[in-house]
Amino acid sequence: MGERMPKERFEDALNKLEKIVAQLEEGDIPLEESLKLFEEGIRLSRFCNQKLDEAEKKVEILLKDKNGVLKPRSYGASANSGQTPLDDAEEEEED
Repeated sequence: MGERMPKERFEDALNKLEKIVAQLEEGDIPLEESLKLFEEGIRLSRFCNQKLDEAEKKVEILLKDKNGVLKPRSYGASANSGQTPLDDAEEEEED
C-alpha cells in the first residue's frame, strides 16, 4: 500500500478514491478487502489534500492598484496578515 506512482495526478487519484468510496458504500465485499480499500482510500485522500494545499499556495489574486493596474498578490500573504484581499485593495486605494 505504501508504494506510490512516480507522478500520480490529482485527477487520477480522485477518480480512484471515488471508486473506492463507491465500493465501500456497497458493503458487499469481504472485511479483509474492505480494510485494504480503506487504507488505499486514506492514502489517496492524503495525496489529494496535499495537492490541493500545494495549489492553494500557488494561487495568486489579481488586484488593481490605485492606478487601476492589475497586480498579482499572493493568496497566502493576505491570509497570513488576517486581511482579505479586498481589505488590501481598499488600503492601496486610500494611499
